[in-house]
Amino acid sequence: MPVTKSAKKKLKKDKKREKENAILESLYKGALKKAKKNPTEKNIKEAAVLIDKAAKKNIIHKNKAARNKSSLAKISKVKKTSKKLIHNQ
Repeated sequence: MPVTKSAKKKLKKDKKREKENAILESLYKGALKKAKKNPTEKNIKEAAVLIDKAAKKNIIHKNKAARNKSSLAKISKVKKTSKKLIHNQ
């Protein structure tokens, strides 16, 4: 347990940050799963925003964020091209 007053304050702040980060991480993971399962434009955009927030707060690494956003972009491209093919036939 912390002894000094500042260490007690830091512990309190750390616990609060830990809760906030856990919430953001679960939102990010849920949005990513939702976007991959049902890749609508709204879901992909929402997931991208949460990925950026998680990367900004160092919950995930910036390269992982870029990789996740890239995979979402590929999914949306595939969906758009498949729609065009269906309409052209």
